[in-house]
Amino acid sequence: MISVLVAGIIAAYLAISPQLEFRQKVLALALTFSACFLLVYFSYEALIFREINNIYAGLEKFKRKEFKQMSTKFLFRPDPLKRIKDEIYLLAERNQKEIEELKRLQAMRREFLADVSHELKTPIFAAQGFIHTLLDGAMDDERVRDKFLQKAAKSLDGLDTLVQDLITISQLEKGVVQMHKSHFDLNELAQEVFEQLENKANSRNISLHLLNAPEDLFEVLADRGRIKQVLINLIDNAIKYGRENGNIWLSFQDGKKKTLVTVRDDGPGIPKEHLNRIFERFYRIDKSRTRDGGGGGSGLGLAISKHIVEAHKSTIAVFSEVGQGTTLRFKLPKTKL
Repeated sequence: MISVLVAGIIAAYLAISPQLEFRQKVLALALTFSACFLLVYFSYEALIFREINNIYAGLEKFKRKEFKQMSTKFLFRPDPLKRIKDEIYLLAERNQKEIEELKRLQAMRREFLADVSHELKTPIFAAQGFIHTLLDGAMDDERVRDKFLQKAAKSLDGLDTLVQDLITISQLEKGVVQMHKSHFDLNELAQEVFEQLENKANSRNISLHLLNAPEDLFEVLADRGRIKQVLINLIDNAIKYGRENGNIWLSFQDGKKKTLVTVRDDGPGIPKEHLNRIFERFYRIDKSRTRDGGGGGSGLGLAISKHIVEAHKSTIAVFSEVGQGTTLRFKLPKTKL
C-alpha cells in the first residue's frame, strides 16, 4: 500500500511537471519528496509501534501460559521485527520454565525439610521420653529400667539408620560414592538376601520365592554390596507394604549384554498417580501411615536404590496396578567371557 501511494505521488508529479515553470517544478519536487518521506516515515513508525504492542501482548500471553495462541498468531507474517520478537519470546519462555522449575524445587525443599524434621523428631522424642521416665524414678525397678533402656536404644538405632541413609543419599546424589565393581553371582547373592529377610517375611506370613534354580549362574559386573542393598530395600519394602499371607518373587534373566533383575509381589499395588513419585525421599502413598515401628524403614530405601542402580548405568522400571501387585525391574551388565 505504501509503494502504491508513493508511486501515485511520483506519477502525479511526472504528469504535471511538463506544464510547470522551473521554480514551480522545484517546489512540486520538494512537495513530492516531502509527501513520500512523511508517508513512508509515519507508516513505518506505525508498523513498529504496532509490532511492539504485539510483542507486549505476546508476553502477557506468556504470563498466562497461553503458548499456543502466541505461537500461531505471527507464524507466517513477514515483518521487520520478527527476529527480535522471536528471540524475546524464546527468552521469555526459557525464563518462565526456569521460574517454574525453581518453584518446584522450592516446594520439594520445603517438603523435604518438613519430612526430615518429622523423621528426626520421632525417634528423638521417643528416646527422650523413655530416658526422662527412668530419671523420674523408674530406675529403681530393674525390669522397667531394662525395658525402657532397650526401647530408648532401639529409637536411637533408628535415628542412626536415618542419619546414615541421609548421608548415603547425599553422597550418591553428588557422585562422591564410588562403585567398587567386581564379578559375582546374583543367584548366590539372592539366597543371602532371603536368609536375611526370612524372619521379617515370616512375621507377616509372606513367602519369598527365588524362581531360578539354585545351580543357575548369573554372573554380573557390579558393586556386590550396593546391589545387595538394593535387593534388600526392594524386598523389604514389598514385605512392609504387601498383604499378609502374600508372596514375593525374585528372578533373573540373562540377555545379550545385561541380566534383568525382577522383584514382583502380589500386594495391593500402587495407584498410577503415585508411580512417578515412589522413589522420592520420604514419599508415602498413604500419608496417614507412619513408618513401621520395628526399627526399619528410614523412608529413603527406594531413593537410595534408585541412585545405586543409576550409578550402574541403569534405571528401575515400575509396573503396578491396584489390586494386581507391583513389579520392579532393573538391569546389570553381565560378566564378559
